[in-house]
Amino acid sequence: MPGAISDSSTLIHLAKIGRLNLLKEFHETIIIAPAVWKEVVEEGHDWPGSMEVEEGQRRGWIKVIAPSNTPLIHLLGDELHQGEADTIALAVELNTDVVFLDESEARRIAGVYNLKKSGVIGILIRAKMERKISSLK
Repeated sequence: MPGAISDSSTLIHLAKIGRLNLLKEFHETIIIAPAVWKEVVEEGHDWPGSMEVEEGQRRGWIKVIAPSNTPLIHLLGDELHQGEADTIALAVELNTDVVFLDESEARRIAGVYNLKKSGVIGILIRAKMERKISSLK
């Protein structure tokens, strides 16, 4: 299943700058793991991104899917937070087009699995190149 999978940091940071909509413009569907949903929406109910992610899920462009490769999740969990581990495991399982990660260790490990990765900076650069935003300031 091609598509885009996101960790919490990308969602939170884009929401903070009012640009979460760029994910929807670039990808029909954004998939997140339940651990990411929990971090952003349930535990972060007063933080940037919470309402936006919940609204995206209601509108159908954000989908919550649980990874099933438990051994991989446990292996990744030795070095990463739960949301990052679940995000990478889900990207491996679904053979996704791109995984959105901002933390350097998560990006390094995603590279081990040959996952195409991007983050907030990559999304903003693409938006600038495609004239969806006028400035990177």
